[in-house]
Amino acid sequence: MRTFDYSFLESGMLPAELLNIVSAIAALRERENERKDSDPDAFTRLESLARLQSVKASNAIEGIVTTEQRILEIVNQNSAPLNRSEAEIAGYRDALDLIYTGFDALDVRENDILRLHGMMLSCAAAAPGAETAAAVEQLISAYTDARSKGSIIPLLLIPCFVLDFLCIQPFADGSGRMSRLLSLLLLCKNGFDAGKYISFEEQIYNGKAGYSEALRLSSDKWIEQRNSYFPFIENFLTTLLCCYKELDKRFTAVNAKKVTKQQRVEEAVLNSLLPMSKQEVFSFLPDISPNTIEAVLAGMVQSGLVEKVGTGRNTKYIKTPS
Repeated sequence: MRTFDYSFLESGMLPAELLNIVSAIAALRERENERKDSDPDAFTRLESLARLQSVKASNAIEGIVTTEQRILEIVNQNSAPLNRSEAEIAGYRDALDLIYTGFDALDVRENDILRLHGMMLSCAAAAPGAETAAAVEQLISAYTDARSKGSIIPLLLIPCFVLDFLCIQPFADGSGRMSRLLSLLLLCKNGFDAGKYISFEEQIYNGKAGYSEALRLSSDKWIEQRNSYFPFIENFLTTLLCCYKELDKRFTAVNAKKVTKQQRVEEAVLNSLLPMSKQEVFSFLPDISPNTIEAVLAGMVQSGLVEKVGTGRNTKYIKTPS
């Protein structure tokens, strides 16, 4: 059976580009913490939109989709799930909420992993087979041992754990979604909570080709214990850095006291990596009326700043490619 050893992260030979990304993330985190203290209301508004986008994106990666309106109703608990797909969307919502409200009490323990998995699938979590369970137990032990060493940078260790979890594939259904939930849990436990305000899952979905390639490269020769973790680490850190950069932009749009409502709507849409619906813009900027948002979006389309994607109730807006 494959064993897990993260001692290579103590090496003085780590790629310089990875350490540079870690430094950039740390600097942006400090700015976020200062802003969170000065304007908690802005972060509450950001959290509401990120929650919706995270539930939508993580399930979409697995091919679990429904209409924009149903996503909104399920995430806001205004309607009960109508089928299995919607039940899984609701389950991811509940697991995500548990992480963000109770991450201090959770950890990478077998019971907590099974609890999150059961909640995510809205059913009793199925225990992995004996060999897989042993691999997960060894993985948890290796991670716990490595994180106790002050010489290992947490932001380099977390993606190693996530990669190994994905390669083990402990669950017949839901291992991918669980890997994203565990990523958020471990990031929060180490003080990196940008994913609470800017959807980490949406960033993965937006760059899914790069994510898949990094996963392929780092899982190559995994069974023989000859794989390289570095491609996956770099992709993971770059995704997190994108969250912090997007948070920096969106905070300005949400918090701007001397900026007009039109400018705030324009900034919200132009800075979004994915198309935004009118409802998403309103969720992002709840102090601006839907009529004002609709008028600004119409003006942006007319001026060529944004393009329409979809039709009817599914219409979204995205920045026109330069």
